[in-house]
Amino acid sequence: MPEVVCEMEMTTLGKTGLKVSRLGVGLVEIGFQLTGDKVQQAGHILNAALDGGINFLDTAECYGVSEELIGQTVAHRRHEFVLATKTGHAAGDYTGKPWTADAVRHSIERSLRRMKTDYLDIVQLHAYDVFGLAPGDVIQAALEAKRAGKVRFVGYSQENAEALWAVESGLFDTLQTAFSIVDQKARYEIFPKAMARGMGIIGKRPIANAMWGRPMAPKDYYGGDGVAEQYAARSALMLADSPIPGAPPNNVLTSLGFVLGHPEVHTSIVGTRNAEHMKSNVEMVNTQLPLPKETIEELHRRYDNVGRHWRSID
Repeated sequence: MPEVVCEMEMTTLGKTGLKVSRLGVGLVEIGFQLTGDKVQQAGHILNAALDGGINFLDTAECYGVSEELIGQTVAHRRHEFVLATKTGHAAGDYTGKPWTADAVRHSIERSLRRMKTDYLDIVQLHAYDVFGLAPGDVIQAALEAKRAGKVRFVGYSQENAEALWAVESGLFDTLQTAFSIVDQKARYEIFPKAMARGMGIIGKRPIANAMWGRPMAPKDYYGGDGVAEQYAARSALMLADSPIPGAPPNNVLTSLGFVLGHPEVHTSIVGTRNAEHMKSNVEMVNTQLPLPKETIEELHRRYDNVGRHWRSID
């Protein structure tokens, strides 16, 4: 019997028209956990992703050396992937105030240079630690870059009320927001309204720091921001009654299968600094999904019962 080769599922990122893989790569781990001299290691990871059918790379202006490593390892394959970055923070050689038009203009030019490209597919306003409406000059600076051809589409990255504002504003082409088994808030209002506007949805933290089904973790696993602890506590509450019917024994597979079982999420980004982990994620998504419909429905029910009022974790 010939070997059956499964390919990565692709979809259209909302009104952008961009064809993206359901599984994408988040570059935060590469940016913060590798150093600038780890070019070969970064290259193994990113090339493994592209070779496995992933075509969506997501980074940010403040993710350490991630943009440099993209430029040094896969710039020659630029036509093979959709490149998304973020803007708004004071990073690198920028010495002015963050969340200003100058910060946006400076970081876009810097991202183009670092990643050795003459255009960015998506630039997202990076509001993860900013609360309230985005300043008008910040939005206009991103839209100016779009009109100039440096950026194809403009997105927003945030959760909760700020994400809902971004959707309802009608200003943005895409939204990046948290979504996982233990963080399902987006499906109540954000997803329906974003879909109605044709926005592309980028899901972040889909495996929730690998806390789903994990009874405890070493103290040094926690990042100090309380995120892992919150995810672990939510997982324990959802699993208090009994195991989830139909869920596979691999908790990462369950986590990815849950997120990718929602067609509203066009692509979901997972980061790693290990090429073998990247290959494993690709193999799971290509050959072991989807999860049974009943499993996803039970995960919805348990979240609704114990966590409907939880905020998404910023």
